[in-house]
Amino acid sequence: MMSDRQAALVTGGAIRVGRHFAETLAQLGYDVAIHYNSSARPAEEAAREIRKLGVECEIFPCDFLSGNDPSPLIERVATRFPGLSVLINCASIYNAAPTTETSLAMLQQEFMVNFFTPFLLSGAFARLVEQGNIINILDNKIAFQQFHYQAYLLAKKALAEFTRMAAMEFAPRIRVNGIAPGVIMPGTSRTDDYIAWRVQGIPLKRQGQVEELGKALRYILDNEYITGQHLYVDGGESLFHIGQNAEVYAPEN
Repeated sequence: MMSDRQAALVTGGAIRVGRHFAETLAQLGYDVAIHYNSSARPAEEAAREIRKLGVECEIFPCDFLSGNDPSPLIERVATRFPGLSVLINCASIYNAAPTTETSLAMLQQEFMVNFFTPFLLSGAFARLVEQGNIINILDNKIAFQQFHYQAYLLAKKALAEFTRMAAMEFAPRIRVNGIAPGVIMPGTSRTDDYIAWRVQGIPLKRQGQVEELGKALRYILDNEYITGQHLYVDGGESLFHIGQNAEVYAPEN
């Protein structure tokens, strides 16, 4: 039997931030579709835990780097969950390299996962769903010009602009917003010294908690008068750079 509950698709929903979004949606009463690529075992584990919350959960494999159009994923999910009304574009790939060290393959991979796939999935979602929400997971780096992450950051900046443009295109049926996390769930390679150094540049002087991303998701879903917005969840880090000005100029003697 098909559930009569609303449902949500979370790309990259098997691990890390994506899993937290999937669990948050389940807590809100949504049936959940978890997309994964190589994280089959974590996806199965996440699905088992989510089902304990009293909702249905299924996992959907799809390789966004295969070169194939990812749009059919939306149809597969909607066939299983006719109440599909939320799309969370969370799947991401992350490579650090300036322009001079960026290969064509890296550029293609970054844009394929971080921009082309959310773009195409959003279009398929808008064609199929009568009313709902698209939430694109950005990065607070979109506020900066960090050329050290050139391909990754350009793709995320493109996704941020698409968020605004799609909000105009899909309104009033579908609201489109973005969440831009800061230092919340850093990669396992990041040391404690590095995190402490990053915190020095955060006005609220602390690392964020993953639960604060869940609160951001709840806020966007609850407030039906918000669309086309980028919600930074970063302790104000994206506001840190005030630029050079005469009042802070200290000439050398």
